[in-house]
Formats: sequence, structure tokens, C-alpha cells
Amino acid sequence: MLKCQKCGKTHEKFHLVCECGGLLDVIVEFKDSFESLLKEEYLDVRRYVNFLPINENFLPKLTLPITPTVEKEIWNVKVLFKLEYLMPSGSFKDRGTYVTIAKLKEEGIKEISIDSSGNAAISFALFGKAEGIKVHVFIPEHTSKGKKRILKLLGAEIHEIKGSRMDVHWKAREFKDAFYISHWYNPYFLEGTKIAAYEIFEQIGEIDYALVPTGSGTLFLGLYKGFKELNNFEKARMPKLIAAQAEGYESLCKRSKRKSKLAEGIAIPEPPRKEQMLKALKETKGFCISVGDSEIDKALNDLISMGFLVEPTSAVVFAAFKKLLERDELEKGSKVLLPLTGSGLKLM
Repeated sequence: MLKCQKCGKTHEKFHLVCECGGLLDVIVEFKDSFESLLKEEYLDVRRYVNFLPINENFLPKLTLPITPTVEKEIWNVKVLFKLEYLMPSGSFKDRGTYVTIAKLKEEGIKEISIDSSGNAAISFALFGKAEGIKVHVFIPEHTSKGKKRILKLLGAEIHEIKGSRMDVHWKAREFKDAFYISHWYNPYFLEGTKIAAYEIFEQIGEIDYALVPTGSGTLFLGLYKGFKELNNFEKARMPKLIAAQAEGYESLCKRSKRKSKLAEGIAIPEPPRKEQMLKALKETKGFCISVGDSEIDKALNDLISMGFLVEPTSAVVFAAFKKLLERDELEKGSKVLLPLTGSGLKLM
């Protein structure tokens, strides 16, 4: 069931927003214990299917893996790199796509459109190809050639738009020939990204900080939702959430006059779920931090040297982590989650 944040109206069918214009949230109540809901016979996403608002009869053909977590100690802080870029399409977006595709199958929707800087487009194109769903992708004209090649390979209908990421968004919303499933608004997308929190809990237990690259907030709010559910199960306390943003595109802290050119995946200055993110920061006693291109570039080289072949947007969290270390804002001995969200191979 979907519930409007603004008027409280509930919806059974797939909606992006309520008729009143309010954003929608998935409302799920768990009556059983964490252990009884867990499907321990699986070592993939199906392990957590009982925590998702989807019908098992409509699960996508592509089954997602549980991504590994690599621990490294840096300056007396335990850094937990969650390798989300090892998902089938090369980004964490596959989690949200998985749940969304299940709902589209359930409702018999066969043609969709989405706006993206590249990763969400590739994810939906991959799943669409597997499921026989036609996918229209609206991307910025400056999207990397590597990502464009992959989209063509996957058979997506590509619409290249001149202008900013926000221009791309509005062009996609004006397109009326397919069902629009923007991951910015899509409440089911967050149900997919929340599963990363469940995996982290099973892999390493409780954590102290979750440092998340934040643009539209799909991973940030997903992790918040997942950790909150775990807290309700009395399995783990809520970590402090830290939103890592790129200079010039800050929505949760003071905006810089300089604009990042490297962090294309989070170049979203006015995300629809901004108020939700601010509420999550306040509830978890977290905060926002932004980094510039010189810091991102150095962090990217550091990550590659450690064996993590990621795209620049992924390096935003490590750049922010280094900045927090320099400011002595992380407790010694604490556990800090750093999700690495997108593969650098797509930039080739």
C-alpha cells in the first residue's frame, strides 16, 4: 500500500505521486520476527523477499547478488566498503530496479520511460531487455560515451537532452508515450535500496556511521528506511547518516558557488524528497558535507589504488571521509560504511 505524505490518501496501484501532488511512501507492517521472515535458503536478494512489498510470482528473471563488504582500517577507523558497483548493471540502482520491475510485471506495464545520468537508465534497460519491457531513457547529452554504448547494446530507446540534469528530468516528465517511473519519486525504488542495510547488518552487525553519496536520495533514504526497520526489529541501532554531496549541487547544506564536473551521478540541486532527507539527518543526528572536484579526483585515485575500480561519483564518499578524518569528526574505533555505488568500467 502507498500512502501520501501530504493528504494521507492511500493507493493500491502503482503511482509516482498522489493526485494532490504529494509524495508517496510504501507502508509495510511486519508482524513476524526478523528471523522468521528471512529466507535463509537463499544467498541472494531472494533472502530478503519477505521484507519487500512484492509478489513472489512476479520476481524479475535477473536475480541480484549480495554484494561484498571489504573492511580496511584507516587512521584508527574501521572503514566498510560496500561494493555496490558489482551489481549486474554496475551500480546500486539494480536494487531499486528489481522491486520496481516486479511491480510493473504485476500490473502488466510493458513500456516505460526514465530520466537518468546513466546508471539508472542502464539498470532499467538491462532488466527491461530480460523482461520484454520497452525502455525509453532520457539522458544528458554529455553522458559518457561508455554509458551510451551500453544503452545501445541493451536496446533502449535513447533520448539525449541538451542542458542540465534538471532539464533532462523535465523533458522525461513531458513524454507521454510510456509509463514514467522516475527513481526520484518512485516509492518502490527505496524499497529496493533499503536491502543494502539488511545485507550490511548480516555481514558486519551494527555500524556507527553511514556516509552516503547523495543527490536524489535514493540510496540515502533507502538505507535510512532499512536501518529503521532493523531498529524496529530490535536487531541494530540506527547509525548516524552523513550525506556526501558535490560542490554546486548541495541540497542539504550550504551551496557552493563552484560546480563539480566529476560527480555527474549526484548533480541534482533540487531533489523531490529533500524534506525527507533533512528529516532523516535530524533523526539520526547526522549532517551533510560537500566536496569539490580536486578532492574527488584524489579520492578516486586512492580507491583505484586499493583495487576499487569505480566512477568519480562513487569517490565522493571517500573524499568526504578523508575530509572528516582531517577535521577529527569521526570517533576512533568507529565503524563507517562507505557504499561504492557505480563501476568505472562504464566510462571506458
